Amino acid sequence: MAIINFGGVKEEVIIRKEFPLAKARRILKNETIAVIGYGVQGPAQSLNMRDNGFNVIVGQAKRFKADWDRAVKDGWKPGKTLFDIEEAAKRGTVIQMLVSDAAQKAIWPMIKKCLNPGDALYFSHGFSIVYRDQTKIIPPKDVDVIMVAPKGSGTSVRRNFLSGAGINSSFAIEQDATGKARQRCIALGIAVGSGYLFPTTFQNEVFSDLTGERGVLMGALAGIMEAQYDTLRSHGHSPSEAFNETVEELTQSLIRLVDENGMDWMYANCSATAQRGALDWKGKFKKAVMPVFKELYKRVASGVETKRVLTVCGKADYRKRLDKELSAIGNSEMWRAGAATRALRPKEKAKKITKSTKGVAGRKAN
Repeated sequence: MAIINFGGVKEEVIIRKEFPLAKARRILKNETIAVIGYGVQGPAQSLNMRDNGFNVIVGQAKRFKADWDRAVKDGWKPGKTLFDIEEAAKRGTVIQMLVSDAAQKAIWPMIKKCLNPGDALYFSHGFSIVYRDQTKIIPPKDVDVIMVAPKGSGTSVRRNFLSGAGINSSFAIEQDATGKARQRCIALGIAVGSGYLFPTTFQNEVFSDLTGERGVLMGALAGIMEAQYDTLRSHGHSPSEAFNETVEELTQSLIRLVDENGMDWMYANCSATAQRGALDWKGKFKKAVMPVFKELYKRVASGVETKRVLTVCGKADYRKRLDKELSAIGNSEMWRAGAATRALRPKEKAKKITKSTKGVAGRKAN
């Protein structure tokens, strides 16, 4: 492991240089990796592993025709590398549970019957194991229970793999029945295209993940955007202006500067007016949302959020209800303005800005 200093705290991480793809192939050469589910993470992880030369098969329920057809379109062959879930689980020595958390609970009795001593049960989320009192997913003692959790959507996992960058992933070993769970786990992390891997536990992963998704990564971000957009519109600003000042400038300029060199560098490369305002108001926003985050983390840790997911997402009409909720977002004025804005973007992308670039980057300088 490499020792990296994260904000003054030293942590151990696995980098591809010290655990190359060739080593991962040697470790997994006799494994059949059965990817269960071809929805969100399934396509990316299975395609990355296939491209990397691993023995991969896919298990997908035929009744979800769109997912089955997508797998066929991606080159998985029915009866050879594409099977129904039960058949794939029987054939696999590593069973990757990549269906939704609610679906994992539903298919677990079937999966459990297919496990053999020495198999590895793989997750990309700690949900089912940490909240086993609700999911009833209790693996037998004679199988490895491991996790590789990419820090991004399936789309990002695949895109980053194709670009050669990889995506950061956490990994954890919940149960080592064979004595080789750790090697298996890290090899699978390299196989799916991780840029680097950092250790965690199933509990830490799910607590941080559920908090992050509901918070900064998705829930809070969308809520804050809507609040600012609505405020600007209520004071007479046009949809184009409100969207550009709320979303477009963030996603196309400022957040890229944060990505490249950090928040302080982004602040330093904005106008003095923007910089001063951001510094003055940052604390106000933190104070306002801190109680919300404390409540959120408490609900995650206590299992309340898990109960909500299993209760709602497990209903037969959930996809129909979900489509209605997502359509409400997509059809809102804010995101219709966003579609028009994206259509006007220049086709050529600007060169990446680095610390060595001369001049002021990012926001307009007043």
